[in-house]
Amino acid sequence: MNTPMQLTPPAIGIIIIGDEILSGKRSDKHLPKFIELLNERGLQLSWAEYVGDSPERITQVLARAFASGDVVFSCGGIGATPDDHTRQCAAQALGVPLALHPEAKALILERMRDVALEQGVAFEPDRDDNLHRLNMGTFPRGAQIIHNPYNKIPGFTCQGADQGMVHFVPGFPVMAWPMMQDRLDAYCQTWGAAPKRIERSVIVFGAMEATLTPLMERIELQHVGIKVFSLPSVDHPKWGKHIELGVKGAEPQAESAFMALKEGLKPFEVELGPEMVR
Repeated sequence: MNTPMQLTPPAIGIIIIGDEILSGKRSDKHLPKFIELLNERGLQLSWAEYVGDSPERITQVLARAFASGDVVFSCGGIGATPDDHTRQCAAQALGVPLALHPEAKALILERMRDVALEQGVAFEPDRDDNLHRLNMGTFPRGAQIIHNPYNKIPGFTCQGADQGMVHFVPGFPVMAWPMMQDRLDAYCQTWGAAPKRIERSVIVFGAMEATLTPLMERIELQHVGIKVFSLPSVDHPKWGKHIELGVKGAEPQAESAFMALKEGLKPFEVELGPEMVR
C-alpha cells in the first residue's frame, strides 16, 4: 500500500556518456531501464542528456548537473582507460582534486585478490597493472562510494555547492542497474512512496492542435500537478490521421482531469476513438 510522500522529490536526470552510443556502435539501454526503475517507484524522469568522450563537454554537462539542485545519474566513463574521463571531469567541474578513496582502494584490492584466487595465481598488489587499477578508486575529494554488487569496483556520489547530487555508475548495465536501484531505494526511504502515476488519453479525429490548445491550457490550469499532452499522427497504420490527446499525473487527479478533458471536447464536435490507460 502506498504511503504519502514525506518530501517532494527533486527533478531527476540522467547523463549517458560514451562515443560508442553517439556513433551507433552500441544502442543505449540505460534510458529505458532508468525510466522503468523510476516508474516502479512512482517517480518520473525530468531530463536526459547524451555526451561523447570529450573532456570539455563532459565537464560542462556535469557542471550544469551539480548546479541544478537535481538528483542525477551519470552512466559510463569511470574506468581507468585513456577514453575514460568522467572521474577527472567531475573533479574539474567541482573544482576539487582527485584522491584515492580509502574504501574504494580496499574494495579494488579485494577484487584483485578474488581474481588471483580464481585464476590460481599469486596476489601481487604492487604489480604495475594492479597499481593502475587503483585509479578506478580515485574520486573527487569528498565523494562517497556506491557499492557494486557485480564485481566490487565502486561507483561514487558527489554533491555540488548548489545541492545538485550526481551518482556516477559504470557504463555496463549489469553493474549500473543494480547500483541505480540501490540509490533510488535509499531516496525512497526519505521521500516515501509516491502516489501511482498514470496516463489517460483518447484518440481524436478531425481536430487541429491549435484549436485544442486553449482547452489543454485550461485543464492544466484547473488541475494542479497534471500535464496535458498532444501527440498528432498523419499516417498511423490503424487510425490514420488523428491526435492522441491525454493527461498524466497522480492517479486520482489524472482521472478527474481526463473526465474534464473529454467534457471539454464536446463543443468541438470531434469524433472520439479508443481510450488508453498507461
